[in-house]
Amino acid sequence: MTTAVKPSLAATPGASASGSVEVTRVVDALERDRFIKFPWKIYQDDLHWVPPLLMERHEFLDPRGNPFFQHADVALFLARRGGEVVGRIAAVEDRNFNAFHKSKTAYFGLFECVNDQGVAAALVGAAKDWARWRGLDGILGPMNLSTNYEIGLLVEGFDSDPYIQMTYNPRYYGELLEGCGLKKAKDLYAWERTAKTPPPERFARIADKIRQHENIVVRSVNMRDFDAELERFKEIYNSAWDKNWGFVPMTDGEIDKIAKDLKHLIVPDLCIFAECDGEPIAAALTVPDWNQALKKLDGRLTRFGLPIGLAKLLWHSRNIDRVRLMALGVKAGWRRRGLDAVLVVETIRRTQQLGYEGGEISWTLEDNDLVNRAIEACGCTRTKLYRMYEAPTG
Repeated sequence: MTTAVKPSLAATPGASASGSVEVTRVVDALERDRFIKFPWKIYQDDLHWVPPLLMERHEFLDPRGNPFFQHADVALFLARRGGEVVGRIAAVEDRNFNAFHKSKTAYFGLFECVNDQGVAAALVGAAKDWARWRGLDGILGPMNLSTNYEIGLLVEGFDSDPYIQMTYNPRYYGELLEGCGLKKAKDLYAWERTAKTPPPERFARIADKIRQHENIVVRSVNMRDFDAELERFKEIYNSAWDKNWGFVPMTDGEIDKIAKDLKHLIVPDLCIFAECDGEPIAAALTVPDWNQALKKLDGRLTRFGLPIGLAKLLWHSRNIDRVRLMALGVKAGWRRRGLDAVLVVETIRRTQQLGYEGGEISWTLEDNDLVNRAIEACGCTRTKLYRMYEAPTG
């Protein structure tokens, strides 16, 4: 749509080394489908990219199916050159984030772009214009669609496949974003470890002493009492992460939706609670790396109207040999007492017992020294670095 009615709907002209660029806002289902399918052009020859499920991406970006849209406005933009789609970006105003942080910040994310600075500048410019028109004074990203989903631009660690719900992108994206005037806001770390060897003896001994001294009981999630378990996890989540950089509380609807999506993917013995006198005080969520199976599907669960992709997914899931520890939190009042070490050690032991080769702990903040030191002390190696960028909209 190119009629310049207001900045949020206007086409944004630009220039690149290969000709003029026009950025338009996605306004119908056909354009949204083009938006969702564009990454296949960028990654067609990339051996490490894991195609997302098309049906999941459509649901994710559908305000009727994603409760995030109940407190956020999202604008999707496509860049074209000579009628061909050459890039995309999303601009987001999350009212909950701005209320929580008392800020006027817009997110940007779902960024994909050919290696052309002019195209990237036109896309970032469209996101800034949209945010500025809404009275927002800064942009932060990339994140898809908030810090509660996939975030960060991969800047180190391009030699392996991403784990489930972690981002992946071409090497040149960092240069493009920095060429648009975006500056580093925060770095995020991903850590890997084999499960073939137990945690270092000293680290495990300390964790076990903490467990005994604090009278901690570690148990698996009870899938037969899933709704009540989810309420316990919500309480820990909103208590544990509220002081973290970029945190925004998830609504009940968002947590329920994520739990519904993950329920059939989790292994109960890898979703664990730490309790003291029957009270849940910490939790860790580790999931099999379903990316290893999803990579075989090219984004499709059905072909020719038949659930062939689903059958392939289940077949290839038998070969999943790694996991991702994707969430670990300790309630306020129990921090700095070693419970993170207790949960990490228990997770490593259970991962080994279940026959997995190893896995990733991701993500952690670069300046969360306490957590990063504990992860390193248990034998993990930092393997990937993700960067968050920011810039004023003016």
